[in-house]
Amino acid sequence: MSWMPDKEPEPGDRKSCDALEFAIVPRARDIGNFEVRRALPQAKRMMVGPFIFLDQMGPASMPAGIGMDVRPHPHIGLSTVTYLFEGAIMHRDSEGNALEILPGAMNLMTAGHGIAHSERTPDARRASGQRLSGMQSWIALPKALEETDPGFQHYPADSLPVVTDDGMTARVIAGDMFGKRSPVKTLSDWFYADVTLEAGKSVPLDTDYEERAIYVADGAVEIAGETFEGPQLLIFRPGDRITVKAAAKTRMMLLGGAALEGPRHIWWNFVSSSRDRIEQAKEDWVQKRFKAVPGETESIPLPER
Repeated sequence: MSWMPDKEPEPGDRKSCDALEFAIVPRARDIGNFEVRRALPQAKRMMVGPFIFLDQMGPASMPAGIGMDVRPHPHIGLSTVTYLFEGAIMHRDSEGNALEILPGAMNLMTAGHGIAHSERTPDARRASGQRLSGMQSWIALPKALEETDPGFQHYPADSLPVVTDDGMTARVIAGDMFGKRSPVKTLSDWFYADVTLEAGKSVPLDTDYEERAIYVADGAVEIAGETFEGPQLLIFRPGDRITVKAAAKTRMMLLGGAALEGPRHIWWNFVSSSRDRIEQAKEDWVQKRFKAVPGETESIPLPER
């Protein structure tokens, strides 16, 4: 998804939970037919592992004839993850990939040295109307792989491991969690899981990964005797054993991974370890050097700033 910096997420009250490094309250922003809540990047914490962007989309009810239309826009130096709770999005990119993104599926687009894509409501859903909600994330690439070839991976919901226990359901989207490994091929060490807990049920947050966070999308959790209501991003110190208990029926994303080898610059839809590389990407978009998205005649212009 294309974005522009707007109102920054706000640091929340970390209360007395010693294992909690940051609590970030995302700010809602209207981008047309629905709202997004941005938790990353944030002035005091740019990344969790390689996650450099984290948005919650919706939930939004789109009546018949109304849809989402994110025109073609470029990316470099990152992979995008689109994961839906409800609804459908039609993805098209400059590598010729075109498919509907559906709930529970993992969709990983690697920009590398450059890709353009669009995100629109599929025609049938536009005609009938739909509810849309989900998560969009950007994964910054390791420095040695920032200029890798672009590509797209799609994994249907039924191809991802699902773990169920008393009052808990977890889909392992990427990495290793709950004794299961996702089939998704990643370019660095990171994890992502969609977890639903019934009120009063608990789940551990593995210590296997260096940097870890929980995004409470809906509901509330209790950690070390303190309650945190969603939407909120909770970032934990490395190594501490964490048990998350649902204070109400809760849906949350578990995420994180190994820290990258250095900081990243982010401007519009570009991520890089080099400011000069971002300047080159700006010029490439203006001069139409990015490959076109087949079937698209529009594009989002470079912001004037």
